[in-house]
Amino acid sequence: MIGIGILGCGRIGQVHARTLAGLSTARVAAVSDALPQAAQSLADATGAQVLDAQALIESKDVDAVIIGTPTSTHAELIEATAKAGKAIFCEKPVDLMADRIRDLMKVVSDCGVPFMTAFNRRFDPNFSELKRRLDDGALGEVEIVTILSRDPTPPPLSYIETSGGLFRDMMIHDLDMARFLLGEEPVQIHAVGSALVDPEIGKAGDVDTAAVTMTTASGKICQISNSRRATYGYDQRIEVHGQKGMLRAANQLDHTVEQAGEAGFATAPAQHFFLERYAAAYAAEMHHFVDALTAGRSPVPTIEDGLKAQLLADAATESWKSGTIIQL
Repeated sequence: MIGIGILGCGRIGQVHARTLAGLSTARVAAVSDALPQAAQSLADATGAQVLDAQALIESKDVDAVIIGTPTSTHAELIEATAKAGKAIFCEKPVDLMADRIRDLMKVVSDCGVPFMTAFNRRFDPNFSELKRRLDDGALGEVEIVTILSRDPTPPPLSYIETSGGLFRDMMIHDLDMARFLLGEEPVQIHAVGSALVDPEIGKAGDVDTAAVTMTTASGKICQISNSRRATYGYDQRIEVHGQKGMLRAANQLDHTVEQAGEAGFATAPAQHFFLERYAAAYAAEMHHFVDALTAGRSPVPTIEDGLKAQLLADAATESWKSGTIIQL
């Protein structure tokens, strides 16, 4: 049985712990958090021991480490975990600096440890089914990918100020999904953005409303739309158009009851929070990580996928700030 150590016992650490509790091939062996109460609470729920971060990484009971701590701590923890010879599951982004990710890639490679970047949306049942049909040739050649991702409400301003910006924090999921679905690397990107939801976000040097257009070498196009506000719930939709037709993944609603009357047809709002919308995706990605380790395979997405998404986010940020198309 694989012993898992969890660094960071907040919301995402708790999500992964619940998934691991249902597996027969892995267990939560140790937990660590900057807040002792959070670590103890998760330890009580899982039967794990509470250790400080370095002790957890070095523990003989820990074979793999989940890094769910703030982004600013990732690099140091990745280096320590890799040098300890432990497999790594790291929440996105790997780091906010592409050059730092390149350094980490070398460390991970030199140490020969498995590494998975947690782009959970690849594992959403709806999106993965859409991808499966693409790979089976349902559309023939892909022509346009459209991704819409809008949060119900903005995060606190204190988070905005340290997040690296909308393109690196929020849109990075969609940039990874674009690579996943296009089947080719984008060669140019154009981004626009505004602060329309909260002027304070603009004063903090960020945007809350943005759109990106990317093009591949063969001419395939991807359009991404982001907003920090959606009054109807957590808006997560994908549409792929190709030579044989179109594939579409719609929002997940609170329920499937539909009411019809003189005013027309009414449905439930979209699920409101990312933890419920992507509950199945979080479970599936952890299953994939454990299954890969058990079978001796390399998990995906890799650290290189983390780098490539970060480079796209950096280019989008540069395009927005400069008002120019960036060649990749």
